[in-house]
Amino acid sequence: MARPVAATALALVLPGLAGCSGGVLDPQGPVAAQELTILLDSLGIMLAIVVPTILATLGVAWWFRAGNARARYRPDWEYSGRIEMVVWSIPAMTVLLLGGIGWVSSRDLDPPKPLAGTRAIQVQVVSLDWKWLFIYPDQGIASVNRLVVPAGTPVSFQLTSDGVMNSFFVPQLGSQIYAMPGMITRLNLQADKPGRYPGISAQFSGAGFPDMLFTVEAVPGDAFDRWIATARDQGDPLDEAAFRRLAQPSRADRPRTFRDVTPGLFTAVANPGAVKPGP
Repeated sequence: MARPVAATALALVLPGLAGCSGGVLDPQGPVAAQELTILLDSLGIMLAIVVPTILATLGVAWWFRAGNARARYRPDWEYSGRIEMVVWSIPAMTVLLLGGIGWVSSRDLDPPKPLAGTRAIQVQVVSLDWKWLFIYPDQGIASVNRLVVPAGTPVSFQLTSDGVMNSFFVPQLGSQIYAMPGMITRLNLQADKPGRYPGISAQFSGAGFPDMLFTVEAVPGDAFDRWIATARDQGDPLDEAAFRRLAQPSRADRPRTFRDVTPGLFTAVANPGAVKPGP
């Protein structure tokens, strides 16, 4: 019953959202697709309660209008066990259904939980003022405000911040998560097919927050390998001194790549003073 009700509601709403492509209603990965299913299921369950309630309210108001002589007014009526049972059982079942969906989905879509499939690509994410740094530890390169990944391959993220707390979010791939100073959070996503997917910071972080945007480029496997090879031959090395220059506040930084990333740089950023980057 939930899905037909949700589908009917979306059929009425979506024409007004025709220009809103590229968001959570246009999933391009397994995580985002499951989140959309949860959204539709929850919407259907809630509409199954809300719609009859609204109709009943309108029906009662119409039936007990002043001009209806057939309506019986009983001011001394106080209690009905059957009505109480119905009134409380419906919201109780609604809470149980929504709670069950939330509990199951929180386990199935736990951000650190690896995705099934091929071996994941490792990407380390550092939020800066006001830009995103993506480090590929296995390939020894890094990029700013541009995340290139192979389509159809899981991506395992480790995230931290070198400044204030930020929120990493690619709406079409799903699961926003916070990047916080002094700690590491984990997230697993996947783009099912090649394309360009906008990413944002969903946490206000100062004057340059509106420019804190990045692009996820999902490309075929051979194109990803060519991009890695090109990045290794271009750009400046990313050592501790270069990172400190990059970490200075700036706005609307153009995408660029770095080669020869110093091993341990991400760990040193996530644990300042505890670990020094390798040579």
